[in-house]
Amino acid sequence: MDIERIPGVHCATGESPFWHAGEEAWYWVDIPARRIWRMEHAGGALRSWLAPEMVACIAAAGGGGLVAGMETGIFRLQLDEDGLAQASRLAAPPEAELGEGMRFNDGRCDRQGRFWSGTMFMDMGAAREVGGLYSYSGGPGLRGPFVARMLTQNGLAWSPNGRTMYLSDSHPLRRTVWAFDYDVDSGTPHGQRVFLDLKGQKGRPDGAAVDADGCYWSCANDGGVLQRFTPAGRLDREIALLMAKPSMCAFGGPALDTLLVTSIDPGTGGDAGSVVLLRPGVQGVAETPFAG
Repeated sequence: MDIERIPGVHCATGESPFWHAGEEAWYWVDIPARRIWRMEHAGGALRSWLAPEMVACIAAAGGGGLVAGMETGIFRLQLDEDGLAQASRLAAPPEAELGEGMRFNDGRCDRQGRFWSGTMFMDMGAAREVGGLYSYSGGPGLRGPFVARMLTQNGLAWSPNGRTMYLSDSHPLRRTVWAFDYDVDSGTPHGQRVFLDLKGQKGRPDGAAVDADGCYWSCANDGGVLQRFTPAGRLDREIALLMAKPSMCAFGGPALDTLLVTSIDPGTGGDAGSVVLLRPGVQGVAETPFAG
């Protein structure tokens, strides 16, 4: 399979890619660099913006701009012509649940346009079970935590009909993906169950995406591969990547037939920290903009 490395881009911790259909452009972030990247589909022109604090996850917002999970809460971002991202905080967990050393991590919108993200303690070596999963719909505050005692929240995705929610904990001590029944009317997950127990397997289940067949694509961080699992939890495909630490993938392009994959550079150089494009032969599902 041809894998195209996007030239001129290197990320310390690349994350949260998504396809903006209205702009026909890709977005992603570099968390510790506080940088938001954008690449046009036609011609590949690149732009980036600096945010006032670390940006961990982003989604398109109805009416323009982005919604983001950052260090101190959920924010609305306006990307200015001067290369700066103006941030307006929308909501945050109680201070006791988002204290010093913590931030939001993986996040995206459900099929109805609610924004979901989880928190984590940034020093993964401390293995502190203090992360929680929250949702934001534009009201007076966050809902949740729906799941508590998480180490490194990741892997949020929804089935094509939105009635199954997936969530992973990518910490080396967990390496688990759960599935939930999802009430699309109330935006409430229930019936948590183990979808994938990947302890002892290749890599750790980091960011993910779901294709039009309902299969779950997981970035095997430290494993250097993308893994596709059927809705029954069976591994049916594995794609070797250029980088050992892929962090998140997203479907996009006008036909939703391209995967963009971000990665992490732990200081090894080479292809670590690259952002790549590939065509896996299946289509994805369009992301719903934030509707709050």
